[in-house]
Amino acid sequence: MTIFKSADLSQKENYKFLTGSIIPRPIAFVTTLAEDGVTVNAAPFSFFNVVSSDPAIVSIAVQRAEGKQKDTARNAAFTKELNIHIVSETFVAEMNKTAARLAPNVSEIDDTNLHLEFVPGMKTPKITEANIILTAKLEQIIPIKNDSGEIVTDLVLARIVTYDFADEVFDSEHQYILPEKLTPVARLAGNDYTKLGEIFRIERPN
Repeated sequence: MTIFKSADLSQKENYKFLTGSIIPRPIAFVTTLAEDGVTVNAAPFSFFNVVSSDPAIVSIAVQRAEGKQKDTARNAAFTKELNIHIVSETFVAEMNKTAARLAPNVSEIDDTNLHLEFVPGMKTPKITEANIILTAKLEQIIPIKNDSGEIVTDLVLARIVTYDFADEVFDSEHQYILPEKLTPVARLAGNDYTKLGEIFRIERPN
């Protein structure tokens, strides 16, 4: 085996090995509302997963840019809310457009063919094209520091308020989400993505 010590690697090398090893990664496509109360920020994050089911909490790691908070973390800290969209094949290309770095008062949605709609009880709108939306309130933001003591990541913990499922991806009789209808997209390394592959089942031991 080839072995590297993470402490001997640069940030870029650690990022390359992590994103190449931990695959596929689900994508949190997040909308937040800026402090001006008008601008809707949209951004995808693949450092994303479930933390707890009781309470229902997910995590999104938002890497800082040159030590500065990105719009998603800053907006969530201000409004205490965010909407998380599960990315499907149908709008992954439009989602990718929102990865561009824009000024805080410019909405990434404006450069896409995506649409926004009102969420009852929230100020932050959701994206119409998504088949699964997790509306959420901010639980807490945990600052992650590097060895020099600099904050490099904002670990956002979000408590789910509602699960919004489109009819075509939800079996209402059995209360199941239908992955083959959802057609989720996941991240690999670099600019690579992957679709849902073969589904197989292995029963857990008693």
